[in-house]
Amino acid sequence: MLDRIFDYLDFHFSLEALIVLLILVLLEALLSADNAIALAAIAKGLEDKELERKALNFGLVVAYVLRISLILTATWVQQFWQFELLGAAYLLWLVFQHFTSEESKDDHHHGPRFNSLLQAIPVIAFTDLAFSLDSVTTAIAVSQEKWLVLTGATIGIITLRFMAGLFIRWLDEYENLEDAGYVTVAFVGLRLLLKVVNDNLVPPEWIMITAIFLILGWGFSKRVNTEVPELEPEKSEVSK
Repeated sequence: MLDRIFDYLDFHFSLEALIVLLILVLLEALLSADNAIALAAIAKGLEDKELERKALNFGLVVAYVLRISLILTATWVQQFWQFELLGAAYLLWLVFQHFTSEESKDDHHHGPRFNSLLQAIPVIAFTDLAFSLDSVTTAIAVSQEKWLVLTGATIGIITLRFMAGLFIRWLDEYENLEDAGYVTVAFVGLRLLLKVVNDNLVPPEWIMITAIFLILGWGFSKRVNTEVPELEPEKSEVSK
């Protein structure tokens, strides 16, 4: 039984496999920064820190199940360009919704507002799935061994949860970070769209990573002004 499972997952451990696993984990970490910002911005729509934490936890559990399903069916999914088109349309719709919605009065949040945890969880899960359409393709290009890709995805989802938790805090501290995150989301959406139109138009991975880091650098460039303006001293009354 175990032999059959290992054969299906192409389980063959070696030093080369360990190196490939490290590469996959590094790719997951580099490519998940924009994903983490998007998920953090979505979770902030709950306006309650405890609900934000729960939304990320439960949403990423569902996202993990969807990622594993995507990896196991990747060969079949890659035959249908419609999946990438749907993923691109969904990500670009998130970007459009963000930049066309009004800011809340108490912060710079543009994203969707949720009345309950159950509304936020599916949005988080499907947003990660749309990102995974691109990252899983990259991972499979690095290694055809399913167990390596599955292990990389597992470590990646844990890293994503940690990064999203950090970004939730940083979104309150840096004025441009949420906008920067959605610009990088637009890059991923356009990349998926280009893959549908013509694979030759897709920019190399290093260009995407460089662009993401430059945009995030702008996002971290300006802190939110939390200083309370000083009140002008009251003029003393002229004694009669």
